[in-house]
Amino acid sequence: MTVNMGPQHPSTHGVLRLVLELDGETVVSVSPTIGFLHTGIEKTAEQKKWQQVIPLVERMDYLGPQSNSLAFCLSAERLLGLEVPQRVKDIRVLIAELQRLSSHLVWFGTHTMEIGAITGMLYAFREREILMNLNEHLAGFRFFPSYIRVGGLREDIPRGWLEAVRAFLDRLPGKLDEYETLITKNPIWLDRTRGVGVISLEDCYQWGLYGPIARAAGGDYDVRRAFPYMGYETYDFDVIGASNGDVYDRYLVRMAEMRESVKICRQALERIPPIGEWAVNDRRITPPPKDEVYTEMEALIQHFLIYSQGFTVPAGDAYVPVEGPRGEHGCYVVSDGSNRPWRVHMRSPGLMACQALHKFIVGGMIADVIAVIGSLDVVMGDVDR
Repeated sequence: MTVNMGPQHPSTHGVLRLVLELDGETVVSVSPTIGFLHTGIEKTAEQKKWQQVIPLVERMDYLGPQSNSLAFCLSAERLLGLEVPQRVKDIRVLIAELQRLSSHLVWFGTHTMEIGAITGMLYAFREREILMNLNEHLAGFRFFPSYIRVGGLREDIPRGWLEAVRAFLDRLPGKLDEYETLITKNPIWLDRTRGVGVISLEDCYQWGLYGPIARAAGGDYDVRRAFPYMGYETYDFDVIGASNGDVYDRYLVRMAEMRESVKICRQALERIPPIGEWAVNDRRITPPPKDEVYTEMEALIQHFLIYSQGFTVPAGDAYVPVEGPRGEHGCYVVSDGSNRPWRVHMRSPGLMACQALHKFIVGGMIADVIAVIGSLDVVMGDVDR
């Protein structure tokens, strides 16, 4: 029997269509169909000035928006030859890890709900709401802050934000204990996840799967360790791994990753002085201070040029990967020397997971398809772009 699952199915994490061929309850073959959410963001980026691209790329992987903007900004800064101040690096690390926590909380809530643990979703979204409030406090926007910019940050961190982050980090570990008490040894959860959706480490690498999926299969590749950026080599954290490569181990890896993110956030908080630089001191990229704009003609002209024409980036190409919530999330940019990128392309971890779906579900039961998709944590905005 051939069955369509999606694109309206609520458990496909977006508009993903799977054409499943079944022999009774067993999946014989699967053909994923993507593109229902295609927005043309990568093409649209070619018509925008460099800073204007940031709100676009954040809407690709909409659960990890600041990982997108960080990868894009790092690529543009490599072409510009910019080295941002250390305070900016530490703030970016803090923001990226808070974003990882936010994304993993959505994964935990939706994944557990789809397998039947409704309470898990209510618990996780309770903590995620605090992270949304932190985004609003930081930049005025809850979902897409657009706070990371080429050359630094949009503005300095607001008063009281670091204290609010510290209060959240004090709260979260106890809540993670609650989650694990609820789920980790639950017999129904164990039956639905152990031995389901198994993949080998070799197959992960053959299909371009990294991040929690590969680490749950025995891998130890983490971009933060393999190709350090933003000073991650100076932070103390563990790369979490497992060995079975099934849905349950992917759950364990992400739960442990949240604890490591809390550890990194605490270290970043200790490093960030309340007052200091928030962007490079380069007038080609960063607008002059407002007091100079109001009193000096040269500053007024430079302010006008940056906001009307943008800045130019030397011709060339660059690819900088970051460790996003779903794995290696890289941005490849090509510049022709103008004030707009010639090409912007994102490496999408979700696309890699969708193309390898057959490795996870063929030979398994149709009821396990939902558990597998949830464990892969695909975001269709990231897949379709």
